[in-house]
Amino acid sequence: MVVNRVLDLVGKTPLLRLQLSNCKWDVFCKLEKFNPGGSMKDRMALNMINEAEKNGKLRPGGTIIESSSGNTAIGLAIASAIKGYKFIAVVDHHASPEKIKMIKAYGGQIVVVGDGYPANEVAVIEREQTARAISETMENAFYPNQADNYANRAAYIDTLATELIEELGNIDEIFGAIGTGGSLCGTAMGLKKQGRNTLVTAVEPEGSIIFGGDGKPYFQSGTGNPIGASIPQIIDYSLIDYNLYSTDAEAFNTCRFFAKNYGLLIGGSAGGVLYKAIESLIKKKGKGIAAIILCDGGERYLDTVFNDEWMNKNHLMDDCISRNLRDWLRGMNNGLISMGKRSI
Repeated sequence: MVVNRVLDLVGKTPLLRLQLSNCKWDVFCKLEKFNPGGSMKDRMALNMINEAEKNGKLRPGGTIIESSSGNTAIGLAIASAIKGYKFIAVVDHHASPEKIKMIKAYGGQIVVVGDGYPANEVAVIEREQTARAISETMENAFYPNQADNYANRAAYIDTLATELIEELGNIDEIFGAIGTGGSLCGTAMGLKKQGRNTLVTAVEPEGSIIFGGDGKPYFQSGTGNPIGASIPQIIDYSLIDYNLYSTDAEAFNTCRFFAKNYGLLIGGSAGGVLYKAIESLIKKKGKGIAAIILCDGGERYLDTVFNDEWMNKNHLMDDCISRNLRDWLRGMNNGLISMGKRSI
């Protein structure tokens, strides 16, 4: 495929087929790390900008200010660089050094908030308040507010959902992370729009409050909703059939296992989705087709998830998770893993 600009490379990401032990389900991972910015957030970043241009909220020469844990900011920084906008990312300590360096590389500016928060807490409220305040003091500024921006959700209806249908046909169940709810709810809306009766399973960090509970701190970045934060307006609970919780240990040890055994480097929240999806599917009877949406790559978590010292310091190493995965994925080293469409 030959394109004329980087933004034309957003979407059309590949699939990776998994072979589960003693399971007749066909299982495919949608590798969103192959978007230009390394995550599925490129899709919504571009759509939020396009919609803001159409409705006049974003004018030539404007400045975009957004609260982000990193991936959305990277997508917005790329689109801003190409479209000629200035971009300011409001981040906290959950934005890894790698993400911050990427945002700066694309010409974005960084504002850091959340001083004094523990390492496993997210300063979402302070981030959002700061981004809004900055936008209100600047002329020709646009604050996308991804959590309540319906262009976030709309970005996936005719893209990710359509790609999955074209590649896999009828899909019995999809698994995906949930934070703002844009990607999972948007994909679910797209599947229903095209007449699919696909079950939708949301995976959030243990400690997130999207589906209730008292909540507690967690390390997983860019997913879930911490204590005290408002539930994003774009989450539509009627689109979600099941919800699962992933511990930080499950998420991060899954990332490490797939990197060392199968050469697949994925981000922390993607690891959580992958572990809970496999754990769920391995128990299912009969046959079906499942799609697991892996939101980003692991290249930006080298100092945390893939760092032995950091993992040990935070008491996150757990060999039991690796043993489970070895049992569930037995046989995958014998050529039973492939990339591409279902027929491969």
